[in-house]
Amino acid sequence: MRLARLLHLADSALPTGGFAYSYGLESSRTFGLVQSESGLRNYLYSFLQQAVGLEVPFLNACYRAALPAGAGALRTIVQEYDAQLLVSALHRGSLTQGKTWLRLLHSFYPAAGLPALGAWLAAEELPLHFVPLLALSLRRLEYTLPEIHTLYLHLTLRDQVSAAIRLGCLGPMEGHRLQHEFYAIFDDLLLGADALDHRHATRSAVLLDAAQMLHEQVYSRLFQN
Repeated sequence: MRLARLLHLADSALPTGGFAYSYGLESSRTFGLVQSESGLRNYLYSFLQQAVGLEVPFLNACYRAALPAGAGALRTIVQEYDAQLLVSALHRGSLTQGKTWLRLLHSFYPAAGLPALGAWLAAEELPLHFVPLLALSLRRLEYTLPEIHTLYLHLTLRDQVSAAIRLGCLGPMEGHRLQHEFYAIFDDLLLGADALDHRHATRSAVLLDAAQMLHEQVYSRLFQN
């Protein structure tokens, strides 16, 4: 039952808003950073590495500073996470996904008191970003940190492969085969990830960040970012 419910939260049909964004893949393809299937593989690996280096430390920190005991630390963590979202479209997308995720999860688990998370953030004048809310909400639902790591990395990979298919980088069969192959490196990517906190967060894919910032200059866009 526990695994089935977690798999449901990873279902691509769940309206969490992630499919409105390519997270830089569209602009990376437009400006020549992704030109072939091998280039897409390199892109995906770099993207997942950055997710582990940047988002996973904040997932860890939020999980360990859960309310009410960690309110002071959590305030700082959320502020620092907000500050590192340098691309305006990513910032907006994170807020949209965070609000949608909280509303959706509350409809599934009305007894978990999840609206209190949003109420506390609002009272503290803190943004409702997706990554902090993912960690805080799933801790309330008693999922472990390794389970949250795997779920987040799966969501990240799934959304990127979906964007690649919709952009015509590869076909649906090839895309899902590629996604299946990438699961083999999840353990390596997440090795030692439990020990990271937000003070260890690092960016490792500068070109991908630059491509995201240039997204607004793409003449005809399929994605919001």
